[in-house]
Amino acid sequence: MNTFKNLKIIAFVGLAGAGKSSAVEYLTEKGYPKVYFGGVVLDAMTKAGLERTAENEKVFREDLRVREGKDFIAKRIISQINELAESGQHRIIADGIYSWTEYKALKSAFPGELIVVAIIAPKHLRHRRLNVRPVRPLTDNEANQRDWAEIENLEKGGPIAIADYSIVNDSDLENLHDQIDQILEHTDF
Repeated sequence: MNTFKNLKIIAFVGLAGAGKSSAVEYLTEKGYPKVYFGGVVLDAMTKAGLERTAENEKVFREDLRVREGKDFIAKRIISQINELAESGQHRIIADGIYSWTEYKALKSAFPGELIVVAIIAPKHLRHRRLNVRPVRPLTDNEANQRDWAEIENLEKGGPIAIADYSIVNDSDLENLHDQIDQILEHTDF
């Protein structure tokens, strides 16, 4: 458990294409530092010499949790958050809790400091966003497979269901930003 005073962490959760990256980008542009759960996997893939493809990422992400433990990524993220807090950062953005185990690890490490925000969007809209995104675009079939793998193998639904706040991201960026600002105001972030 941490000993930092006035620390607050907003963690965004949601299925691929819901708008987590857009939310994180909005807040990092305001100057808040971030930690990125997916980055732990991507960095490990790079070190292993694997090409960054949707299939490689899926297999590697799941294998990494089997080999290193379901809380492997959470441990790395907790360490990164502690480093940021030690450097004087007391408002931190966490991009993408993936599993129930990660959620429990973060809640345990930061019991009163963690605010979880679920970003949800209709499946057809998420899949359209994934299809046209510039980095690692996914076909509808790949998006479906990723949804199922994240729900079944990573237990991603739990953190979404138990989030402290929910944002429905079915409109434009201005609407998303307005909803984020309301949460920041409500939580005194």
